[in-house]
Amino acid sequence: MRMKVKEKVLNWSLFCLMVIVAVVMLVPFFWMFSTSLKSLGEVFEYPPKWIPRQPHWENYARIWSVVPFGRYLLNSVIVSGSITLLHLLVASLSAFAFARLNFPGRDKLFLLYLATLMVPGQVTMIPNFILIKLLRLTDTYTGLILPNVFTAFGVFLLRQFFMTIPKDYEDAARIDGASRFYIYSRIILPLSVPALSTLAVFTFVFQWNNLLWPLVVVSKDSMKTVTIGLASFQGMYGTTWNLLMAAAVIGVLPSIVAFLIGQRFLIKGITLTGLKA
Repeated sequence: MRMKVKEKVLNWSLFCLMVIVAVVMLVPFFWMFSTSLKSLGEVFEYPPKWIPRQPHWENYARIWSVVPFGRYLLNSVIVSGSITLLHLLVASLSAFAFARLNFPGRDKLFLLYLATLMVPGQVTMIPNFILIKLLRLTDTYTGLILPNVFTAFGVFLLRQFFMTIPKDYEDAARIDGASRFYIYSRIILPLSVPALSTLAVFTFVFQWNNLLWPLVVVSKDSMKTVTIGLASFQGMYGTTWNLLMAAAVIGVLPSIVAFLIGQRFLIKGITLTGLKA
């Protein structure tokens, strides 16, 4: 009886702690939304007000005329979407090879490939930039997309999931004369929707918020993504914080939508890929 009381107290304590942490994490988003509805004078009022006296919804209309924000959004959609699709293709093919094919040195090669996760992205950024510049791919979609297509994380995630699929499906298909590509495309991939969805959400959200690589490889205004384009609201003599926050609210929406769409598969994918090694 005493143990049950202790367990209930512990559960309620953890619940309260999680609620407090969630509220603290949501405060910056609420402040961002609140600022986006203020006039520029209201932004600098002291003491600051959480709720604007008169919401200025026109701020959301002005951001499209002050800077080419539509172009920034389109660039982010093209870059993030292309990287996500190509990453799923490349990672799934590599993971299928490491999980289902037998060839000499497979496990050692996988460990070597996995070791690249230990190398910080900042270390490879300069060589990647020099290569992209030599290929004259700066200020192009190819230059933005290509270096981000290949990562070991996606291969690791999908390989763990592929190894949980019973080999009986593959053996039955091979008896019927199926090729390896048929097994990969018609059997393995349809059974791996949770893992593929998880990887897609992770990749899209990360690339949508990616600032460093676009900042290095892009100089033309027409090729800027949303993360770089937000800096356009900062002028020589000041920053239009209300418009900047309005643009930030719109910029963060695709990440939230991607998470809401993929959350059903996200937890399942992470759980299943973590069960077996």
